[in-house]
Amino acid sequence: MNVYLDHSATTPPSAAVRNLVEELLQSGWYNPSALYRPAMEIQKKMDRARERCLHAAEAEGNRVIFTSGGTESDNLAIFGTLKKCRHKGKVLISSVEHPAVSACAEEIQRNGFTVESIPVTSEAVIDPDQLKNLLNPDVCLIAVMQVNNETGTIQPLREITRLRDQYCPEAAVHVDGVQGFLRVPVRFNALGIQSYAFSGHKIGALKGTGGLIVRKDHRLSPILWGGGQENNERSGTENTLGILALGEAIATYDPAANKRMKELKNRLWFKIKEGIQTAVCNGPYIDNEAAAPHILNIALEPVRSQTMLFALEGDGVYVSAGSACASRKQKISPVLKASGVPTQRADCSVRFSLGPETTAEEIDYAAARVCAQYQTLKKYIRR
Repeated sequence: MNVYLDHSATTPPSAAVRNLVEELLQSGWYNPSALYRPAMEIQKKMDRARERCLHAAEAEGNRVIFTSGGTESDNLAIFGTLKKCRHKGKVLISSVEHPAVSACAEEIQRNGFTVESIPVTSEAVIDPDQLKNLLNPDVCLIAVMQVNNETGTIQPLREITRLRDQYCPEAAVHVDGVQGFLRVPVRFNALGIQSYAFSGHKIGALKGTGGLIVRKDHRLSPILWGGGQENNERSGTENTLGILALGEAIATYDPAANKRMKELKNRLWFKIKEGIQTAVCNGPYIDNEAAAPHILNIALEPVRSQTMLFALEGDGVYVSAGSACASRKQKISPVLKASGVPTQRADCSVRFSLGPETTAEEIDYAAARVCAQYQTLKKYIRR
């Protein structure tokens, strides 16, 4: 049996998306900027996809900029906002961001801004009290993610915007929603954020497609120049195939899948915990309201994550390492490090991420293989 539990890395295209793509390859390849009827029909379909994005995020009345994916969306939101700033103020970035955001810090500083890191708790949750200490009228941008890609932590976005409103109301809030879109409610309009990034290949659409939802009164400077597509905010011939596939993935996504994933994630945890009593959950515990329904990060000391990953691959179970141990120096994941996870524990952490099609049979098989491999591998660990 092959069991894919790495949906946070990418998801397989859904059946509906595969069927649509096959159709579009035959008849949907026109350039939407052209003025003849087939091209204009593609433009209308793109507009419907745009509406679906807004509806899914409860962001009606705002705008969507289609991009190449989450990284471009994050970069456009950050640098497009900072280019409009009237003063070189302070940018706050949470200490557990994806590199699509955290790696922007150096370039932000080169542009004359100050960058400060927002601390998190042991569960990788932003601490509102510590955030409050960083807020003042000099802050021009706050960048936080909706759901952490490693621990599945859901950030308290409403509390963050409430503090922004109180201490630096002119500051923009950008949210990386790549791991949360469709799986965790967004409520864009109610939150009062300025921008929200998402990616197609995380929700059953195609790689190379994403979007940035932007509040209607929030202006951005482009970071790409060309033909002026996407209302002059993102030039380049639109990826019509990817955009329409994204719209289809959103339209056919079953919200009930989130509840099923949550139940199966819990099942996976309890079965592993039953077989490995020393297993530890990184991030929020499964019954915590800050725990996303589809991501589970478990430390399996003393077995290193890379060792467990390759052993499970031999059993047909595909997961990710919970730490980035690229060398003998044991450079742990910045997310786990920021959460205060000890190096040894981080080096033995594995991430399981579920998808809408994950089954109970797959979960049971994966848990059984994890427990069996653990009992074998721990015998070979040097004490």
